[in-house]
Amino acid sequence: MDKNAYCFRWQMGEEASSLSLVNAAEDTEIRIWILEENVFRVYMKGLNEEPLPTWTVAPGMEDVPYEGRGRLDVSPFTKPLYSINQVHEDEYEVFTSRLKLHILLHPLQFIWHEKQNEEWVEIARDRDTQSYNLDGTLGSGQFHYMKRTPEDMFFGLGEKAGPLNRHGHRYRMQNMDPMGYDPYLTDPLYKHIPFFMTRTKDSRWYGMFYDNLSNSVFDMGKELDNYHGFYRYYHAESGPLDYYMISGTDAAEVVETYSWLTGKTAFFPKWSLGYSGSTMTYTDAPDAQVQMNQFIRDAEAYEIPCQSFQLSSGYTSIDGKRYVFNWNTSKFPDPAAFTTHYKEHGVNLCANIKPALLQDHPLYEELKEKEFFVKNRDGNEEELVQFWDDLGAYIDFTNPEAVEWWKEKVKEQLLSYGIASTWNDNNEFEIWDGEARLHGFGNGMKMTDARPVLSLLMTKTSLDAQKEFDPSARPYAITRSGGPGLQRYAQTWSGDNYTSWASLKYNVLTGVGLSLSGVYNFGHDVGGFAGGAPEPELFIRWIQNGIVHPRFTIHSWNDDGSVNVPWMYPEYMEPIKRLMDFRETIIPYLYQLMKEAHDHYKPMIRPMFYSFSHDEKTFEESYQFMLGEDVLVAPVVEKGVETIDVYLPVNEKGWYDWHTGAYYNGGQTIAAAAPMDRVPLFARAGSVIPIDSKEDKMQKGEQRGYLCFPLQEDGAVQFRHYEDDGASNDYKENVYTINEVDMRTSGRDVEVQLNTNGSYILPYHDVTLYFPGHISGDLVLNGKKQSTTADEYTIFIK
Repeated sequence: MDKNAYCFRWQMGEEASSLSLVNAAEDTEIRIWILEENVFRVYMKGLNEEPLPTWTVAPGMEDVPYEGRGRLDVSPFTKPLYSINQVHEDEYEVFTSRLKLHILLHPLQFIWHEKQNEEWVEIARDRDTQSYNLDGTLGSGQFHYMKRTPEDMFFGLGEKAGPLNRHGHRYRMQNMDPMGYDPYLTDPLYKHIPFFMTRTKDSRWYGMFYDNLSNSVFDMGKELDNYHGFYRYYHAESGPLDYYMISGTDAAEVVETYSWLTGKTAFFPKWSLGYSGSTMTYTDAPDAQVQMNQFIRDAEAYEIPCQSFQLSSGYTSIDGKRYVFNWNTSKFPDPAAFTTHYKEHGVNLCANIKPALLQDHPLYEELKEKEFFVKNRDGNEEELVQFWDDLGAYIDFTNPEAVEWWKEKVKEQLLSYGIASTWNDNNEFEIWDGEARLHGFGNGMKMTDARPVLSLLMTKTSLDAQKEFDPSARPYAITRSGGPGLQRYAQTWSGDNYTSWASLKYNVLTGVGLSLSGVYNFGHDVGGFAGGAPEPELFIRWIQNGIVHPRFTIHSWNDDGSVNVPWMYPEYMEPIKRLMDFRETIIPYLYQLMKEAHDHYKPMIRPMFYSFSHDEKTFEESYQFMLGEDVLVAPVVEKGVETIDVYLPVNEKGWYDWHTGAYYNGGQTIAAAAPMDRVPLFARAGSVIPIDSKEDKMQKGEQRGYLCFPLQEDGAVQFRHYEDDGASNDYKENVYTINEVDMRTSGRDVEVQLNTNGSYILPYHDVTLYFPGHISGDLVLNGKKQSTTADEYTIFIK
């Protein structure tokens, strides 16, 4: 290649936070932004190319405008001071106190270093041979090749099947609807999240986020070419090459920085964390309202606490097909009475809505005339595609008038009837002609650049309708599909899984990978969505796993006509009832974790290495995971298991068995009992876990308890428990209270001090403290010595 073709001109950019490399011969400009001490950005574009907006980069934000943010707007970043060194004629270094980019101009190559112990250490580099497609010789689209080593570990890429470590695999980013997918092999799945994190062979960490929403490929070492050594690559069909490099001292810093970069996790009402019933079978039945009301009776008869129900799309049917915003009044003769009945029993309804109208939909011609649909490549007709049982057209959510129409329909056909939430389903926008046209808020866009944008905007529109309908109520939405930033608008799940032990097992890893990609509020369809009914043992083990995930929904469309509900096997109701009650018990802890995700970008579900990366065993493939910082979950994912080997990570404080109170040192594998009525859990010594301590879980309201796991050696811990009404937006006006629990161990003695501070009036008058095992010394609570023979202790706070 002609060396002169890469004669870049180094110049200061228009802003102090950026630099430019310009190649007039190839019509290329490369902008480099120094955004944070540990966050740089590289953006390659044509000299006269108009940049697309971004809907994904939203540093610390809860929302972005419908039309997105200016791609060149870096105002939310701190833009720290940086230095530039010219190493040689065609070599430069740009660096902050933490991150350095070494630039070679001929051939173009970027090498990244991180400051460690006052020395610069290489963490990543472009491939030594051609790394970019600046001259088009690599083919169509954008390419980025980088060097790898066989020891590198790659995590993230969102919702993916297979192992947690992505090394040696190839993945496509393309929203699809793979119902009944293979939990190890199927790719792609529902979501498009082009972010991954690397642990290098010498245990250093960095993340890379590509702000491009066209279909793309991440090859993490599956491909091998003798001419280029070990490499990995990214290939996008269209759009810009615009990537962020994030360095971090550990996995937590990288993940939480990326989560901050793409926006805050939504803080939803507390009821969104309760058991949510759902099945397609009920709403597909001719007597759907009768079937749905029977669910309420059964839940009460079996004493199963249920806080919401996800209303499947059968309520919209006409002659067996589904028509969004249509109520089938033969199935639901009185929708308002139906929703009122559910409300009176404390169950919130979340209605399924779909973003496409079949061509015989009663409103189709009206929307066609108004040009609310995505159009074909010629721009003169709507783009007709396969959707469920017929051809249909998708709503164009980049058209402001279509957005307003959708909001009004959500209010008119759902919220006005008493529906509490929107379940945004089948929103992968499977339009495969990349040249199909979008309104683009008046600027025009191609489908190839915006498929996940439509998923995000549909969910945002539905959520905004809820906000407008009742501004005082905290909104809640669910989505199946989306891209980076979906956490700002919705809770999600791993789609329409298949009933099998393999799905139970590998969905755990799919979820952890999603969590490492900034999407924290999720779950899986418990019992399996497609296939036959789960056998009793599989169903119970799946419930055990489901009750410790933020989204806990038992959902199904079983081939054999059966329905996955807690009472599907009456002979097993005793262990299932205990598990369902346990879910209610830990909702205060889950709510605390959701608030920490919202405020501090911390995952609710995380792999063991997230907190224990000093322990190499935590990087071995495992189905154990952490629920927050302090609770280790060891789910049973194999048939016929009565005990399970649990590895307790190296932890200077040690671990308690949640159920027995037995104490263990970290760094060992123990055999734990795995009965049907509980999931093996272990709590870090020094932790305090908030719970709902009321005995009758069908009773309304909460009673507050704290599980206290004292340190085994002298020391003190402080726990701050956040409390608000769980339903309104008053917390935004600082209407909340903090319960401060300080626990000190001295010799054999344990002392606990509890104080409350805040403006929210707590709905309880006392708090119950529980201690595992036996305290051999004195126990002092708020200055009063207690008998250590008791099982629980009450502290009055009012």
